[in-house]
Amino acid sequence: MINVIVAGAAGRMGCRLVALIKDSTTLTLAGAVEGKGHHAVGDDAGETAGCGRASLPITDDLAGLLDRGEVVVDFSSPEATLHHLRTVAQHKRAMVIGTTGFSVPQLEELKSLARQVPCVLSPNMSVGVNLIYKVISEMAKTLGDEYDIEVIEAHHRLKKDAPSGTALKIAEVLAHAVNRDLDQVGVYARKGLIGERKKGEIGIQTIRAGDIVGDHTILFGGMGERIEVTHRASSRDTFAGGALRAARWVVRQPPGLYDMMDVLSLR
Repeated sequence: MINVIVAGAAGRMGCRLVALIKDSTTLTLAGAVEGKGHHAVGDDAGETAGCGRASLPITDDLAGLLDRGEVVVDFSSPEATLHHLRTVAQHKRAMVIGTTGFSVPQLEELKSLARQVPCVLSPNMSVGVNLIYKVISEMAKTLGDEYDIEVIEAHHRLKKDAPSGTALKIAEVLAHAVNRDLDQVGVYARKGLIGERKKGEIGIQTIRAGDIVGDHTILFGGMGERIEVTHRASSRDTFAGGALRAARWVVRQPPGLYDMMDVLSLR
């Protein structure tokens, strides 16, 4: 059994992680963490997740749990995740990070800390999405410059960052495949009399509505045809299940920064 600590345990993803670990035959819930002052601190992690009593209170002290935990799975906020990773690095444990919305300086610190411990970072833990990364890279190389590329993502109204981390990762994969610099060719909004589409643009468009779990479409538009590749998540369990698969994998790895492509042997 692998002892797992969930950080962000009272959030939408954290609750699903707690529930899936509680039902697992290979994983044990060793701890549940939320930020200082969070209303769920002190509450039972299982009851908060809606999956029955776990006899494990949510705490705001990650360091106090790490003696009995092997890996931390974190879906929280960039600031909280970095704080947790610093603590994990001090205790030489493993970590899986599904948090998105990091700034460039925050990512640099994360990469530095990940040299000290085994760490999986992925904006999307879904097996299907990570397979799409591989497929669309080959598609973009084959279709070439004669096909315009657009990425359209849709999420629930409560999501705080835009575009989604997954959409940005998709755009990065596509840009790399066609030898473009996303910082130069990425277009995130269009309005007014903007003229013809510039050759080489990669559009990344955002929708926020209702309770959409997560939709991502990659559109390759040529003259006379278009090709669309779409992934639709109907449950957060697809992300939680992937994160727990990463947790099982990362505890066996040496220190370093990995992603789901490594976990799934898709390189």
